[in-house]
Amino acid sequence: MRENSRRTGAFYEQKAGEYLRKLGYEILEYNYRCPAGEIDVIARDGETLVFCEVKYRSNSRKGLPEEAVTPAKQKKISRCALYYLNRNREYLCVSCRFDVVGILGPKEEVVLIKNAFDYVE
Repeated sequence: MRENSRRTGAFYEQKAGEYLRKLGYEILEYNYRCPAGEIDVIARDGETLVFCEVKYRSNSRKGLPEEAVTPAKQKKISRCALYYLNRNREYLCVSCRFDVVGILGPKEEVVLIKNAFDYVE
């Protein structure tokens, strides 16, 4: 079950990356893992470094996918982003933001929320 959900997650992260690429984002990494956690997609949008969380739901019975990025998840992503910046010092002086991509249902409707949340301590 867990392996299947990882495969599903990776599939939709790639879909989100394709969507972002069409919008002009440059994808730097998928599934960045570190001791603080994981970031689904790291990209550049012009001069801005973007840390992107991707959420998929097959239907909206439990709410929209983008609503699943809880404060606890935001904190984990924030810590991971800080770790990434410390490891990749060339990005320390660029602006950063946190985006969320929600993908819903069999039609794979994509919603992008730019600057979805601020850094959480």
